[in-house]
Amino acid sequence: MKIDCIIIILGEPYSTFSEILGKYFSKEKKIKKKIILIGNIKLFYKQLNKLNYKINLNIIEDYVQAKKSVINIIDIDFKFRNTFSKLTRRSKNYIEKSFNKALSIIEKNHDKFLFINGPISKKDFLKKKYYGITEYLSNKTRSKNEVMLIYNNMLSVSPITTHIPIKNVAKNINKKIILNNVTKIDNFYKAKLNKIPKFAILGLNPHCETTDSFSEEEKIIKPAIKSLRNKKIKIKGPFSSDTFFLKKNIVNFDVVIGMYHDQVLTPIKTMYKFNAINITVGLPFIRISPDHGPNTSMIGKNISDPSSFFYAMKFIDKLK
Repeated sequence: MKIDCIIIILGEPYSTFSEILGKYFSKEKKIKKKIILIGNIKLFYKQLNKLNYKINLNIIEDYVQAKKSVINIIDIDFKFRNTFSKLTRRSKNYIEKSFNKALSIIEKNHDKFLFINGPISKKDFLKKKYYGITEYLSNKTRSKNEVMLIYNNMLSVSPITTHIPIKNVAKNINKKIILNNVTKIDNFYKAKLNKIPKFAILGLNPHCETTDSFSEEEKIIKPAIKSLRNKKIKIKGPFSSDTFFLKKNIVNFDVVIGMYHDQVLTPIKTMYKFNAINITVGLPFIRISPDHGPNTSMIGKNISDPSSFFYAMKFIDKLK
């Protein structure tokens, strides 16, 4: 089923996201799909006005009232004094209500919806209960084995482990999780992007070597590669991460699988900056998080770069 509606929760009440949306909707006048914002209407209006963005909003109470060619919005209660302010833990219940409202709409027909969340302070909202919003949404939707994919049409990356301490990485890597992640990404590319992806997989140890008696490359990664090839998945490796991201190497692949978060996110963000988006694969619906954090140093200053949100919206138009 083709995606009919994009649901966007506004996230932290005090962030640069109202500015990002203001810049996008001021420029993009032709809206191809239904769009529903979920957040506090009064605060959003005030922030847009202060930043000098004029956007007409269609206030609704449920999805059935949503219209195309306008920006629909569902109100979530939030008590505030200032138009822009510092992040506070007071936003936790507000964000929780926003998620609950969005998910209650989506669960009626998963295939019709795509979900985008605005910036959220993981420290204040998750309070160490989850590693990240990826894991939070997996729990909320009773999903299992969700996968983080940082997507760019030239090269995408995916870490086997996400937001965990480096000291815990080795014991959280196994053949099963590698097979799960690569298979789900492979299926996503084929089903949603009409493309057979070529994978590269990185080793864990420097130069894919270790003086320890146990080698993750030999005991885990290479057997996983063999199993994936038996499933007709195009994958090569393991490669040493210190030289892999040279141009002559990356042109041969679509997706790079790393063993831990910064091993692959650091190079992808260095290469493509804001022209990349975080996609959660393995949920009942497609979830995208543009690469915009709360960005507390720029709140209310109208100087944020909206590129990642623009990139996300262009990506949505590609989906089958």
